[in-house]
Amino acid sequence: MTSQTLFRTPYEIRIDLVKDTIVAHSKLGEKAARELAEHVLHAIGSIPEKMR
Repeated sequence: MTSQTLFRTPYEIRIDLVKDTIVAHSKLGEKAARELAEHVLHAIGSIPEKMR
């Protein structure tokens, strides 16, 4: 019997971190929090590295 290994990309890990933070501090559900997390990471990623 083989066990299935799940590979999570660094992006997925960051999405989950932001999503979990949003869920913990708001009344949003999992799906809405994930969508918002994607927007947040996109916005942060568009800031030039020198300004971050």
